[in-house]
Amino acid sequence: MKFAVVQFGGSNCDRDVQYVISEVCGADCDLVWYKDGLKEDYDAIVLPGGFSYGDYLRAGAIAARTGIMDTVVRHAQAGGLVLGICNGAQIGAESGMVPGIFTMNASPTFICKPVCLRVEENTSPFTRLFKKGEVVRIPIAHKEGRYVASQEEIARLNAEGRIAFRFCDEQGEVTPAVNPNGAAENITGVLGGPARNVLCMMPHPERASEEVLGSADGKKVFLGMIKSIEERE
Repeated sequence: MKFAVVQFGGSNCDRDVQYVISEVCGADCDLVWYKDGLKEDYDAIVLPGGFSYGDYLRAGAIAARTGIMDTVVRHAQAGGLVLGICNGAQIGAESGMVPGIFTMNASPTFICKPVCLRVEENTSPFTRLFKKGEVVRIPIAHKEGRYVASQEEIARLNAEGRIAFRFCDEQGEVTPAVNPNGAAENITGVLGGPARNVLCMMPHPERASEEVLGSADGKKVFLGMIKSIEERE
């Protein structure tokens, strides 16, 4: 089993993700510079957070058009696991791996703080270790994280169980008051791919993977991926 974390110019959470996968969760993980391409058949690919290419044009837009993303998209279309975190989520959406986009916050300021999320779906590789409806605590750090999609797309995501996480309060109530960036229906994690094998999420699970960080809830995202890969082997 091996993970790849793709590095773009401006990635800044790549080594954090690699640390969590390898040192906290115990799986092999390579850092892959985007120009080098993916030279192995990886079991899972992670697009980490950061500010790829300074977020010029739109956040994630330039990284999404690099050659390595053709390989990442093919990996996802073939059922391989892809996790996009924050800027990685923006890159994943720009690449068409999930519908909709992550755009400027309703209040155009950078927000960095712990938030509560309600787990909406627990049958995906990423959310299988959570209980449906469970409230977890994972931080956000973004200025362009507001999820936007057409009403038709959101209706389809709801009907197909492709909403992974929504912003909520500590009791699990989903209200506008606890929607930090104005996302449509408080959505902050979307599942894509033919088998819900892609997750694009704005919160940073790697920053909530050890108790010393204030929460280890995010660790379950990576452990769920590892368990799914083990079951395939």
